[in-house]
Amino acid sequence: MQTGHVSTPFGRRSMTLALVKGQLSIAESKAQKRADKWKVFRDISEARERLGLQDRALAVLDALLTFFPENELDTERGLIVFPSNGQLSLRAHGMAETTLRRHLAALVEAGLIQRRDSPNGKRYAHRDRDGEIEQAYGFDLAPLAVRSAELAQLAQDVVAERIRFRRAKEALTICRRDVRKLITAAIEEGASGDWEVVEGTYVGILGRLPRYATRQQVESTLNEMELLREEVLNQLEIQMKAETTDGNAIQNGRHIQNSKPESIYELEPSSEKEQGEKLEQERETQTGDRASGQPNIEPIKAFPLGMVLRACPQISDYGPGGSIEHWRELMSAAVVVRSMLGVSPSAYEEACGAMGPENAAVAMACILERSNMINSPGGYLRDLTKRSERGEFSLGPMLMALLKNNRAGRKLAG
Repeated sequence: MQTGHVSTPFGRRSMTLALVKGQLSIAESKAQKRADKWKVFRDISEARERLGLQDRALAVLDALLTFFPENELDTERGLIVFPSNGQLSLRAHGMAETTLRRHLAALVEAGLIQRRDSPNGKRYAHRDRDGEIEQAYGFDLAPLAVRSAELAQLAQDVVAERIRFRRAKEALTICRRDVRKLITAAIEEGASGDWEVVEGTYVGILGRLPRYATRQQVESTLNEMELLREEVLNQLEIQMKAETTDGNAIQNGRHIQNSKPESIYELEPSSEKEQGEKLEQERETQTGDRASGQPNIEPIKAFPLGMVLRACPQISDYGPGGSIEHWRELMSAAVVVRSMLGVSPSAYEEACGAMGPENAAVAMACILERSNMINSPGGYLRDLTKRSERGEFSLGPMLMALLKNNRAGRKLAG
């Protein structure tokens, strides 16, 4: 029978308010608590990192449990074991006594056992004439029974976290493989598009993942990689649809003209005469008068329109009817935004010449998206133009950063 609710440690070991709180809490919760000691031990082993324990501390706890003869821990009975350090060391596979004392202290600090020290610090028990223990000094195992449900829940949480982490890593491995092979196939088969930019984005995403990453870091990388996979697939799908349309038109022998086509991809000229005319038109496009500020139309190869609109959703407000469905509408909206932001026609013309009309429109969309942080949109565009002429600027990282910020904003709003 144990008297008193709080027991202070013997010798130079200090008493803390945390130990007092723990002992009082266990004393108040002792009523009719039962648990299988080995099940509790397995739960503690599963959750040892959460409890701040090393594997050798588990070996000491295992040794302590072997000194309690029953498999069931019952708080209505005495749960104090009193082995000497020598006996504990033997059952802990010959652990040195200094190491043993350190891990015993760790078990006490974790709230899994409590010290019940005698007046001289020795561990022993007083027995009555019938051999029953009246008073014992040693280590009280009652916290294991009292906290059994809490420890079981903690172990389940650890297992669930481990499963989630493993599945996140598996999903990232598959997504990495998909993106890598899709990029390789696109490059090897000559698909149109700036695949060097896409590949650079792919390498950058993986480069930000630490060698020993946490689950949160793996899931963040997975989100970026899934977004990149979606954009790669969108770009390939758009091209395949365009090729299918071209093939059907050639097969049927029809020539379709539309002042507002549904695709940004123009039909390739089939005759030498048409090829010559197209080359002449391209020369005129490069050297023609752009004083109106309206960019000429050329096929876009770098980024899918859907990706641009997800990264820069504000530009859609300046399209016809408050939406943008084609690259022509994006470039028209960019001219409106240029005027609204005070960017001079000459600055925009220079950007079109250095980047191409489509990329210049994308740059204006990005500037609009970040206009609250840019003091001089015109000066900023001229700087991007100069960097683009020197080969020091690419729109890919800017778009990916905006995509990431918009996705994070949607998560916070949700």
